[in-house]
Amino acid sequence: MPILGKLVKAGIDITAKLQSAEDSPEVSQENQLRELLTQAKNTAFGKYYGFEEILKSDHLIATYRKEVPIFNYEQMHAQWWSRQERFSDISWPGKPRFFARSSGTTGNSSKRIPITDAFLATMKSVGTSMINSLHDFDFPEVLFESEVLMLSSSASLTRNEHGFEEGEISGINVSNFPDWYDIFYRPGKEIACITDWDERVDVITKQAPEWNIGAIAGIPSWVLLMLKRIIDRHQLETIHDIWPNFQVYASGGIAFETYREDFEAICKRPISILDTYLASEGFIAYTCQPGTMAMKLALHHGYFFEFIPFDERGIDESGELLSTPLVLGIDEVEVGKEYVLLLSSCAGAWRYAIGDVIRFESLTPPQIKITGRTKFFLNVVGSQLSEEKMDKAILELAEIKGKTINEYMVAAHKNTDGEYIHQWVLVSDLQSTDLAEKLDELLKAANKNYEVARSRALKGVDVKVISKDQYTGYLALENKKGGQTKTPKVMKAEKMESLLSFIAQP
Repeated sequence: MPILGKLVKAGIDITAKLQSAEDSPEVSQENQLRELLTQAKNTAFGKYYGFEEILKSDHLIATYRKEVPIFNYEQMHAQWWSRQERFSDISWPGKPRFFARSSGTTGNSSKRIPITDAFLATMKSVGTSMINSLHDFDFPEVLFESEVLMLSSSASLTRNEHGFEEGEISGINVSNFPDWYDIFYRPGKEIACITDWDERVDVITKQAPEWNIGAIAGIPSWVLLMLKRIIDRHQLETIHDIWPNFQVYASGGIAFETYREDFEAICKRPISILDTYLASEGFIAYTCQPGTMAMKLALHHGYFFEFIPFDERGIDESGELLSTPLVLGIDEVEVGKEYVLLLSSCAGAWRYAIGDVIRFESLTPPQIKITGRTKFFLNVVGSQLSEEKMDKAILELAEIKGKTINEYMVAAHKNTDGEYIHQWVLVSDLQSTDLAEKLDELLKAANKNYEVARSRALKGVDVKVISKDQYTGYLALENKKGGQTKTPKVMKAEKMESLLSFIAQP
């Protein structure tokens, strides 16, 4: 294994040195769009929107925007994706072999995204680029002698009535790993296929001493729960007592910062945190430089991106896209500005609004951070609270109280007097009587619109605290336990009532 570590590290170093300079972002993106249109011009979608004529244009991107409308999931699925189960060549050549079920944070049910072979290839391509970027981190050879633990959704896929296999994207990826991945991949396909979350984690916990884990990937909430179970089962002080070579954690799915202190508490030494933007719609970005959680956009891997300003030029007061929003290219965005992301891809998504809001941290290279979801924009009574503003207030509240707050949920709903209040539920072991007052003060300081709303239509704030056990119990009740599942931070009023009813149970 020491020889293997030297060879792997040397291979990454050589690859980094030999890689030719990439095209400029705008040139690369136009090339990506041209390739996508060329491959899909004979599909039903391509014929309907005239891809062949668009390709003849001297102004490819402008013509594409003029001829092809913006789609959300409901529109894309109803008009095109639903037909791909029965017919070939709908929005991408051939038929997809898989459909990815999203975790459903933005609606009442999961989305179903077609996964083509070309799309799976782009996921692997972006993953390879991320691995090659480790050259800049100067990790020791011992990391490359170690194994990688990926805590995914179940790799056991279900087959629907049309013969397609379905599962969450992480499970689909694991199920498509070549056999030689077993050299370094843990827990291995057999364990990854266990459908019951608790049973799978129990097996991982039992076998943990047999593995030499150097890197872990997965959603922070579930990875943290797994690591704590390993520590408890084997009576350890820290996770490094069983995995001394653990050096890298690749986060994703939800914001990491509310979990940072809890991760530090179970580690004997610092670990490097990398962020990833891996969604059902694509492997969109990844951390490529040390000292930052910003992520490099995958501009050269089969995706074409567009950006809608997350302000009055692109959205209305409730966070919905305008009928004719301003749309910008990669060469028109600005550092520090927030944008709604549009994606065209080789999965047959075209000008597709994923629902994420991003902010550019740099332009050379283009690096982003996810600042929230369009549906996590709380503005029922003009409070205009973005997810980032809420995250910031929660972190400040946790610091003031000297406790961690991993998760929160909030909804605007009417109290018994028929007046709007914000109902918060915090996942923590906080015990305090002034949480609502403190949180209210922090949000007023962070957002003038919220302060105005509190003086007018928003009549109050209520905060309830639940334990982590209660939280996981609620997720189990909602069938959202483990894997890639996330809880929407901004809930509809009826969903909040369901949560409050669960909390009130003896």
